[in-house]
Formats: sequence, structure tokens, C-alpha cells
Amino acid sequence: MATDTRTHSGTDADDVTGIFETHRAVLTGVAYRMLGRVADAEDVVQDAWLRWSAADRSGIREPRAFLIRVTTRLAIDRLRQVQARREAYVGPWLPEPVVTDFGPAVPDTAERAVLADSVSLAVLVVLESLSPLERAVFVLREAFGFPYAEIAATLDRSEAAVRQLAGRARRHVDEGRPRYDVDPAERRDLTERFLAAAAGGDLDGLLALLAPDVRLVGDSGGKAKAPLRVMDSADKIGRFLCAVAGAPAAHAELRVLEVNGGPALLVLDGGKPDSLVQVDVADGRIRCIYIVRNPDKLSSLVP
Repeated sequence: MATDTRTHSGTDADDVTGIFETHRAVLTGVAYRMLGRVADAEDVVQDAWLRWSAADRSGIREPRAFLIRVTTRLAIDRLRQVQARREAYVGPWLPEPVVTDFGPAVPDTAERAVLADSVSLAVLVVLESLSPLERAVFVLREAFGFPYAEIAATLDRSEAAVRQLAGRARRHVDEGRPRYDVDPAERRDLTERFLAAAAGGDLDGLLALLAPDVRLVGDSGGKAKAPLRVMDSADKIGRFLCAVAGAPAAHAELRVLEVNGGPALLVLDGGKPDSLVQVDVADGRIRCIYIVRNPDKLSSLVP
């Protein structure tokens, strides 16, 4: 006797899974930009799958809109829960870095640039200062280009309210992270020159690359050695980098990869991720250096 694989809504179980998998990438993208942590994003997407698989889909005309609505609302709830944990975080907090490869599905250069910018460490750090609703509107509008009417339906708010939230979020992001256009080739070149100067203990070479008001943000969560406060000034940061780079681990291995839309250096010790370093550049100088050393945030980068 054949097994009936049709669900209570009359949809084949394979179709239910297939529809969800078609939209998984965008759901994960929304959840990660909302939460800044891979595990939290994956949990939210898994919860969205459970809601989708148990739903009466006979009345769902647009599965993508339904799934994004569910994922966004779940992410807002999760964000409110994790904000309390972050207030007790040891030292500066940075998002969990992720390898970014938008693939052939995003061939347009302009669209790639928007996606890369919206997932950059600089933007994700600024998004931490937004309310959960502001963050949701910013992510849906700026990163994925959803119409205001669709965002309003997702958040169960009026379109006028969503436009106000969007304007407030955009101003907040612009104030916290001034916009500047950077040639990806220039950023990669500056990154490689920075790494060479730091690894060689070349203080003069570093100072030539660092902006006078450069900042260094180190995230260890208290689980590894890293500055517990944001550092500033080129001279102080240059000397710090020369000191720490001059004593590499015996089995250190360096790899350059694309993380959060830009080149980054992954330091492996005995095959395990030890540190991730990435820089933001503008006007031919390095403006900010991010160093992630919290082992919990590096596990997804295991080769």
C-alpha cells in the first residue's frame, strides 16, 4: 500500500520542503543581518521552517512573503532576548563573521555592492544601536529592497509608520558609519600591504597606511587576549600591532578570504581558527581595524 505524503493542506511534502529551500538563502540573510550571529540566525530559520511545515498553506498565496514575515518576526523576538546578553559581554562586541559568496544568483555588480555593504561589520555594529523594529525595517528595505507596503504588512504596522522608522534608521546608520565608496581592488591592496607591514613589524610602513584617527576594535568576549577597550590613534595602534604580530604562534597559518563582503585575514593555529582581522578603508587610508578572537565566533570559519 502506497504511503500518502500529502499534508493536511493538500500539498505534497516534497513540495513543502522544496518551496522552503528555495527561499532559505534570503531567510538566512534577513535573520543574520537582524541578529549578527550565525547560530541565532540558523535557529530562527529552523523555527520558521517549523511554522511553515505546520501551517495551513491552502490560504497562502505568496510563500516567500509568508516566510519572510515569519522569519522577521521571530528575529525581532530573538533580538530582544539576546540584547540583554550583549549588555554583559566582556569588552567590545562584534558580529560573528561569515564567509560571503553571493554566487551567480547575484550577478549584478550594484546589487552585490548593496548586499556586501549591508552585511559589513561596520554596518552591523551600527545596527546594534537601533531598536528591533528599526533594524527590521532597515534590513528589509536597504538590504533586500522590499516595498514599504510589504514591510508594513510584515511588521503589522502602517506604511506611514514604516517610512518613519526607515528614515530614522537610515539617519542613525549614516551618523554612525559615514558612507564612502571604496574600490574593492583598492581595499584588497591596502589589506595586503597592511598585513605585510604588521607581520614584518614595519612600524613606518603601518603608519603610512593608517589614518590619524584610525580605530581598532577587538572582540574576545573575555575568552582570548584582545584589547578590552576600543583603541585609537595611529601611533598607539601601530606599535600594538607590531608587538603582537612579532610573536606569532609556532604553528600559525594565514589565509585570506572574503568575509562580510570584504577581504580578511584568518589566522589558524594548529588548524583551528585563532583570529580574524579585517580593515575598513577610505581615501586611501585604513580607518578601522576589526580583530575577532572569541573562539565561539570563529567556529563557522573552520576550513
